[in-house]
Amino acid sequence: MKTKPLIILLFLVACKSKIETIKPTVQSITESVYASGIIKSSNQYRAFATVNGIIENIYVTEGDSVTKGSPILSIANDAQRINKETAVLAARFNDFNNNQDKLNDALQLLSVVKSKLKNDSSLFFKQKKLWEQKVGTEIDFEARQLAYENSKAAFYSANVKYNDLKKQLDFSSSQSKKNLQLTSKLENDFTVKSQINGRVYSIDKVVGDLIGPQTSLAVIGDANNFVLEMQVDEYDILKIKKGLLVLVTLDSYKGKTFEAVVSKIDPMMNERSKTFLVEATFTKHPPVLYPFITFEANIVLNKKDNVILIPRNYIMNDSLVIKKNGDTVIVKTGSKDYQKIEILSGISADVELQKPKE
Repeated sequence: MKTKPLIILLFLVACKSKIETIKPTVQSITESVYASGIIKSSNQYRAFATVNGIIENIYVTEGDSVTKGSPILSIANDAQRINKETAVLAARFNDFNNNQDKLNDALQLLSVVKSKLKNDSSLFFKQKKLWEQKVGTEIDFEARQLAYENSKAAFYSANVKYNDLKKQLDFSSSQSKKNLQLTSKLENDFTVKSQINGRVYSIDKVVGDLIGPQTSLAVIGDANNFVLEMQVDEYDILKIKKGLLVLVTLDSYKGKTFEAVVSKIDPMMNERSKTFLVEATFTKHPPVLYPFITFEANIVLNKKDNVILIPRNYIMNDSLVIKKNGDTVIVKTGSKDYQKIEILSGISADVELQKPKE
C-alpha cells in the first residue's frame, strides 16, 4: 500500500518529461502557394479532320518537325477526286476566254444590224422628206418606213441577244470557277495539315482506321517552347499575380529546382475542381522536355529575411502560444509556409515555448 503514491509520482514525472519545447528561430521565410500540373508545348493542339473516311496515308512519324501547312495525313476520297476532275473540265469549258468566239460572232451580227439600221434610217428620212414635198409614191414611203422599223427591231433584238450572251458567259464562267474552288476546298478537307511550325508529338491512328470529325488524329506543338499549366485552389487565386516567381520540381529531374514566372491567369473557375488554371513559362527550361510531364510548384508570394519563426504546430487558433511555464500569450502572426509561421509581436526570440497538446 505504501508504493502507490510513488507510482503516481513517477507517472506524473514521466508525463512532464514528454512535453516538447522549442525556442523561436531567426531566419528567412518564403510565403508561397502550392500548385501541381502538367507541362504542355506552346501552341499545342490535337489535330482533327472535318470529314468522315478511312486514313489512306500518314506522311509523318512521331518526333518529326513540321511546318505550317505541311500534310500530316490524308483520307481516302475517290468520289471527291472525280468531283474535282469534273469541276476542272466544267471550268475549262465555261471559261469566258474560251467562249470569246461566240461573243465575237454576236458582236459582229450586232454591228451588221446596226449598219443596216443606219442605212435604212437614212433612206427612210430622205423618203419622208420627199413625200412631204409630194415627191414619190405612198408605196415607196411605206416601204422605206417598214424597212426602217424592221431594222430597229432587228438591232434591238441583236443587242439584247449580245448582252444576254455576255451575261450568260460571265455567269457560267464565274459559277464554274466557284464550283472548282468549292470542290478544291472539299478535297483539301481530306488532307489534315499542320497549323503551326513545330513537332509531331504523337500519331493516334494508323492507315486503314475509320475516323470522323470527333477523332483525335495527332498531337502537335512547338518544339522549343513549353508552358506550365497549374491548378490553383480558389482559396489562393486572389494572391496570384502575373510575374510572380514559380519554383518548379519535376520527377524527371529529381533533386533539381527550376524557375519560372506566372504568365497567364484564366479568369474562369473550373466548377468541378474549384480551381483556376494558371500558366507559367520557364526563365530557363530543362534541357529536354516533353508534353504531359507532371510537376509540383510553389508560387512565391513574398520573401522576408531575419524574421522570428516558430513551427506552425506550436500556435493555436492563429494567435496563441504557450510558454514553457504554461502561460498562454497572444501573438501577432505574419507570413507562413508549410512548416513555419512568422511572429510579428507578442514574444521575443529567446522565449521558450511548449507544444500544445493535440
